[in-house]
Amino acid sequence: MEMIQPQSQRLLYDPKYEHDGCGVGFVADVSGHRSFGIVQKALTAVGNVTHRGAISADAKTGDGAGVMTQIPVKLFQREIEGMGQRLARGADLAVGMIFLPGRDEAARKQAVAIIDAEVEAAGLHRFGWRQVPVDRSALGQTAIDIEPSIQQVLMGRPDGMNDEEFGRALYVARRAIESRAKEEAIEDCYVPSFSHKTIVYKGMMVASQLDHYYRDLRDPDFETALAVYHQRYSTNTFPNWRLAQPFRTLAHNGEINTLQGNCNWMRAREPELHSTVWGDRIRDLIPIIEESGSDSAKLDNAAELLTLSGRNILHTMMMMVPEAWENMPHMKPAWKAFYQYHACLTEPWDGPAALAFTDGDIVGACLDRNGLRPARYKLTDDGIIVMGSEVGVVEMDDAHIVEKGRLGPGQMIAVDTQRGQLLHNDEIKDQFARRKPYGRWLNRRLYQLAKATPKPSVDGHHTHADLVQRQRIFGYTQEDLSFVIKAMILEAKEPIFSMGDDTAIAVLAVKPRLLYSFFKQRFAQVTNPPIDPLREEVVMSLHSYLGPRLSFLEEKDEHARLVHVESAIISSQELESLRALDEPAFKSATIQATFDVGRGVAEMERAVDALCQAAVEAVDDGVSILILSDRDVSEDRAPIPMLLAVGAVHQHLIRAAKRMKTSIVVESAEPREVHHFACLLGYGAAAVSPYLGFETLGEFIESGEIENMSLEEAQKNYLKALDAGLLKIMSKMGISTVSSYQGAQIFEALGIGDDLIERCFTGTTSWIGGIGMEELAESIIERHRRAFEPTSAKKLDDHGYYHFRRDGEEHRNSPKMVRALHAAVASGSYEDFKVFSSLVDDREPIAIRDLLQFKPRDPIPEEEVEPIEAIFPRFSSASMSLGALSPEAHVTLAMAMNRIGARSNTGEGGDDPVRYWPSENGDSPHSKIKQVASGRFGV
Repeated sequence: MEMIQPQSQRLLYDPKYEHDGCGVGFVADVSGHRSFGIVQKALTAVGNVTHRGAISADAKTGDGAGVMTQIPVKLFQREIEGMGQRLARGADLAVGMIFLPGRDEAARKQAVAIIDAEVEAAGLHRFGWRQVPVDRSALGQTAIDIEPSIQQVLMGRPDGMNDEEFGRALYVARRAIESRAKEEAIEDCYVPSFSHKTIVYKGMMVASQLDHYYRDLRDPDFETALAVYHQRYSTNTFPNWRLAQPFRTLAHNGEINTLQGNCNWMRAREPELHSTVWGDRIRDLIPIIEESGSDSAKLDNAAELLTLSGRNILHTMMMMVPEAWENMPHMKPAWKAFYQYHACLTEPWDGPAALAFTDGDIVGACLDRNGLRPARYKLTDDGIIVMGSEVGVVEMDDAHIVEKGRLGPGQMIAVDTQRGQLLHNDEIKDQFARRKPYGRWLNRRLYQLAKATPKPSVDGHHTHADLVQRQRIFGYTQEDLSFVIKAMILEAKEPIFSMGDDTAIAVLAVKPRLLYSFFKQRFAQVTNPPIDPLREEVVMSLHSYLGPRLSFLEEKDEHARLVHVESAIISSQELESLRALDEPAFKSATIQATFDVGRGVAEMERAVDALCQAAVEAVDDGVSILILSDRDVSEDRAPIPMLLAVGAVHQHLIRAAKRMKTSIVVESAEPREVHHFACLLGYGAAAVSPYLGFETLGEFIESGEIENMSLEEAQKNYLKALDAGLLKIMSKMGISTVSSYQGAQIFEALGIGDDLIERCFTGTTSWIGGIGMEELAESIIERHRRAFEPTSAKKLDDHGYYHFRRDGEEHRNSPKMVRALHAAVASGSYEDFKVFSSLVDDREPIAIRDLLQFKPRDPIPEEEVEPIEAIFPRFSSASMSLGALSPEAHVTLAMAMNRIGARSNTGEGGDDPVRYWPSENGDSPHSKIKQVASGRFGV
């Protein structure tokens, strides 16, 4: 039995880019009274959001659905008595829901033996095993083909173990089971739940078939006071049994955009984890995150650990998915202190999210800081609350509704079944904001790095020739000065260019490119909306925290001992203030990221090795702010590309289990445009100071090239432009906070080899391979050599990256090519077309497709060659909406396509009904392809 469908690692496929969207909610009796009716209502609710998932052609196989409830004690008491045993108290029962290999009997027996052994090792009493009664007729053939054998192991609480200890013992046992199953290569052993409070019934079926498949869910003895339900929508994933939800603590509708970074930081935290409640057992819980899990599963992994480590589940959710607090002047100070303190512990798990969660006593729901998924609820006069992605999931008589509402951005609601209370957003947050003196801790420990007034160059006065030479060393071009930096100074925002880049990708470029050019920003796709960084600026933040991070399983005032900066892009003066801090906890050290060019190409790799080793030694010496600098470049020393240096040190410290002991701060001449800063932060830097950028703007002011502007105003504008650009890049991926963006690696590499990726950019997708350390070093050495040529100090090169230059970078749409195309279209001459096509075919390769060749095959007889008229119907114009093009352009395209027999597309929004009839001259403005928007965005 193969529980997960084959997912081969093909060249252009990677399962980590799978996404899903869902329907989610909970049903509960506020009084805590257990009944079969709660299960029935939850099943009705999940059945009524079936449309939020997909159904296979067999009408039975679904993307996955499930419910999580309290353990139905009455049902299991009956089963235990049937085993000839007795359960004294319902609270002493624990149930492990197990998916075992369905067709491999040997593997199934092996998995059962592992589970029995680990249950015994944990000191738990085992009543026995139970085959879960199921009806396979409820499944489609696809689900049957990979159906697991579903069994339950029934366990009892050892004497003298309290509730919290029982829960932790079960967690440790389950982690040990998972670890051993992995070691022994039993791939199809999965544990949906292993708890003394909750149980999960889920699978790869249509939601309405849940209780048809699981007979337990039809048993009147299945009584619970709460139920979390979930219908999965596999937007671009392969459905499978284990990825159905709920997971062990939560169910999730949305996407975690910062997942790569969250997982990287969790891995980095593991060596620093310690907690009095776990003691030495903490090592048995590593790794915390299950690598093969979905984004929701990994979120669940982290939430489960935090909750079992002593936090209330509501506290955990406030910590992991915080409300937007940074730009909320009217927020209660205690709330703001709570959120800022926890920002010192962990970065948010950011992205659109509606979460339903439970620990078995409390059940609740919360939204992400943007409120990009719906969550609505109704409460009846008999204390039944139904929360869901939609209203109407359970039929309720309005005459009995005493309260209804919806959650706003960052809000939450919960039911405490132990106390019989419905908890609203404000009272929840008031409760946890008062839990510890967070405000006092912050005032005592958190250092605020003040903004400083800019001064002339830190290095003193330089001649124009000195400045140009250093600019050449770091690859500046004339376009960088005139089109990028100068525009930022004058307008306090990024320059606007036409959409698209028709120059060669970096690995194929003729002119030298910086390493940043090999990385492409990812953006929000599938069911995941981007954010408007202008109109939604209130939910966005560039606040960054520097210094050593302590175990996030505990809460002490020492956790707040960090340096807070308002933006991750800092001035030279702020960097000097950071260096000057007289506080042992903020000890800093500067390591130069340069190498001796005289020793050749291999020296750069040796210098990277030395840089990484120096970083480890500095951390061992108590350095908590590690500054990577390239200031000591000279005629003998060339800079290591700063992105390479940051990535190498970041990954090396993670592998050395020392990453959380220090923050990486960059002091570099290299970054000057927004993409450069995004890359540095995305690969591990906590702050960046672009000193040569500041010196360049100083030259603009001192030389009079920019008039009527002070140095202070110029620097302020430049930083403002960089900040706004960084927010824009984050927002394209739906990320709100820079702390979530740091280390998140929201990029794909194009043209970088696997060895370099694995060493410095671990986890980044590089679809086609490419250059390594040697090729990169060659380009650096050549650029350094050219910077010290006798004529180099006069002016910067103009490679024509933005505007075409005769001796610059090749452009796909060069003036010569455009003229040839116009001539061919105007004349209709085949000879003119051949001139145009030869220009296209014979130019240097610009894109990957230019490297591809058609496989030849034997020609067909001439009489079988289709006429042009037969080929036209296979063509279609792009699916651009009316709003994107304008009515005139949209109609013109439709008419043109109809004239030649091809097809045009309405784009989202459809087209005007008046276009269904021909115009006066007989042309048809009707688009043959109708694009119907799915309406899934934001739901």
